[in-house]
Amino acid sequence: MNEYLLANQALWDEWTSIHERSEFYDLEGWKAGRRKLPRFVVEEVGDVAGKDLLHLQCHFGMDTLSWARLGARVTGVDFSKRAIALARSLAAEMGLHARFVQADVLGLDEVLDGDFEVVFTSFGVLWWLPDLARWAQVMARFVRPGGMVYVSDFHPVAQAMDDVDADAPVPRYDYFPSPEPAAFPVEGSYADPDARVEQEVEYGWAHSMGEIVTVLAQAGLRIEFLHEFPFTMFRAMPYLRRSDDDARTWRLPEPYDGKLPLLFSLKATKPSARGR
Repeated sequence: MNEYLLANQALWDEWTSIHERSEFYDLEGWKAGRRKLPRFVVEEVGDVAGKDLLHLQCHFGMDTLSWARLGARVTGVDFSKRAIALARSLAAEMGLHARFVQADVLGLDEVLDGDFEVVFTSFGVLWWLPDLARWAQVMARFVRPGGMVYVSDFHPVAQAMDDVDADAPVPRYDYFPSPEPAAFPVEGSYADPDARVEQEVEYGWAHSMGEIVTVLAQAGLRIEFLHEFPFTMFRAMPYLRRSDDDARTWRLPEPYDGKLPLLFSLKATKPSARGR
């Protein structure tokens, strides 16, 4: 990995310890069955019972193991050594069968064999990837013919919004992709802004919606749907407000509510040998 990815890896190693004890992740609540996968994600992915599911950029495995609770045979992948160690300990503690692999997702085909009926990734993942075409090739490599790729993440429009100084949605960051990363000083974690973190800088790459759809199509996958939502899964900007009908989601304030996308989901399939 290059210097940017190594710095991000060190950051996520630190964040894992912070997130494990954070109210944001509510690990004890998850152990008790209170924190579940978002309803729309479960509905869009569909029944996973008895299916092989690969979860890319799984962090410390809470969502991976939530899929295991729903009956999937799961494999989680993350580049953080601490995150994978915690994921394995959680699986053992909860008595859930799961495999966890420490690897950079862009080089996963060098360390993992096999294929899967579902390849899944969600919420804050694409920002950390410098090469989205390579990412799409990995997705296509590991999804079984006839299987699905499912992505849900923060919308590129929302990623371009000012998250510091503005009190309304205005653009501040790049929407269109660039080979060079954006660099931001680290101030705690999204789960605990006051936490002490040694890693000083995080690096990320903007990806437009056009790029996301195009690289998946060029990798041989067929886009089944692209959904855009006026809510997101955490308070990424200080001016967001909690949704009236869902305490776990956040929306833009009036008069902007419902007028800009904050989250998207995408399903793509790999044609079978007969092209179906």
